[in-house]
Amino acid sequence: MRIINSSAQLVTDINRAEVMSLIERAGRVCYKSEGNIGDGTADKFIANIIARGHESVIEHVSLTVHVICDRGVSHELVRHRIASYSQESTRYCNYSAGKFGNELTFIAPCFWTEESPEYAQWRTAMEQAERAYLNLLSMGAKPEQARSVLPNSLKTELYVTMNLREWRHFLRLRTSPRAHPQMRELALQIKSLLTEKLPIIFQDI
Repeated sequence: MRIINSSAQLVTDINRAEVMSLIERAGRVCYKSEGNIGDGTADKFIANIIARGHESVIEHVSLTVHVICDRGVSHELVRHRIASYSQESTRYCNYSAGKFGNELTFIAPCFWTEESPEYAQWRTAMEQAERAYLNLLSMGAKPEQARSVLPNSLKTELYVTMNLREWRHFLRLRTSPRAHPQMRELALQIKSLLTEKLPIIFQDI
């Protein structure tokens, strides 16, 4: 059994200048102000349209993030419908196979410390789930059958693609203190990645 933390990695190779130029050119068509494009005009223009709520303009750019999280968090993540997802399948992945090390991987709950009795109880439950899963496979069950004993804490991987407007919507909802702690943990990682690359788009969230 392996226990790891959730993580996010930006997959899209972003050229900030090109992204901002595209958004400015698209946005200025709305006002027929293309003649105002010049060196350094994109940031101010885009910041203004975002402040006015004219966010449809930033839908022209999409970004892909590689996410590692638990199955419970992934169920919340895929509820964001203006997006594309490719997710690790527990139906087809046989975790008793060599490429998985004949073990399950779980995401550590961020709300309990390893020294707490709650964490100890959680770890015991994960060990029992792994044992039951591997036993079922050894008895001849198919992975799609044995997966019925797998818990929400099972690690999963997704490629997630959203346009910039939907990423803003996602971050506004999922970085809120009211969000599930593990979802918020992941969303804050994604926010940091995106803000570093495109600060004008994400720094106000």
